[in-house]
Amino acid sequence: MRVGIWLTIIMLCFGGPATAQSTNTSASSVTVPGWDAVGRLNISGRSMCTGALIAPDLVLTAAHCLYDVHTGRAVDPRKIEFASGLNEGTAKAVRRVSRAVISDEYVHHKGKDVQIGADLALLVLASPISRDVVMPLRTEKRPAQGDSVLIISYTKFSQTKQIVAQPCYILARQHDSVVTSCQVEFGASGAPVFAVQGGGQPRLVSVISSKAAMGNKQVSLGTVLDRALERLIARAG
Repeated sequence: MRVGIWLTIIMLCFGGPATAQSTNTSASSVTVPGWDAVGRLNISGRSMCTGALIAPDLVLTAAHCLYDVHTGRAVDPRKIEFASGLNEGTAKAVRRVSRAVISDEYVHHKGKDVQIGADLALLVLASPISRDVVMPLRTEKRPAQGDSVLIISYTKFSQTKQIVAQPCYILARQHDSVVTSCQVEFGASGAPVFAVQGGGQPRLVSVISSKAAMGNKQVSLGTVLDRALERLIARAG
């Protein structure tokens, strides 16, 4: 990713058991429509990421979440569980994953910077979640520099309750990547970035890949959806 600024990149998949107590962050259900479609991914009982339901049987997340943080090897998708709308130990729905589809352009290299612009994956659930239980999120093909955004995630500091990063903005975009002013933590890999322009319903426009330092300022990096998501959905079908 090249945006004309110097970035120190840190991947955000949390390589610890997803059992720690939450912080005192307010539940996002109070302020953000669609919060219950965001869930925690429990990965082989060894790590966690964040994912977002975009269809009854499809969860969008970061591709690097599907690799073991310790060995760099691919994780068996069937050992991943999606807990949608998890809040203080209670989820709206919990489903096992049956298979995963990763962006064709993504190549995982343990210990090296993640490919921000290709860091997308779709998880196919073993059984769909009814729209009467959780309504999937809508996606949109943007954002642009200057757009107002927010991020919903689970982190190592808040593993059973969502954290909402807002208000924040798209600082830069180049090709399939964005830099946002939102601050995120380990576990936020795969978290949805929502555009909140014009006061309408939030739309999912990007997926968090890593956090970074831009000089002395903490920022986050995301992969935009655009054509990559269309290709993933076609392959998942």
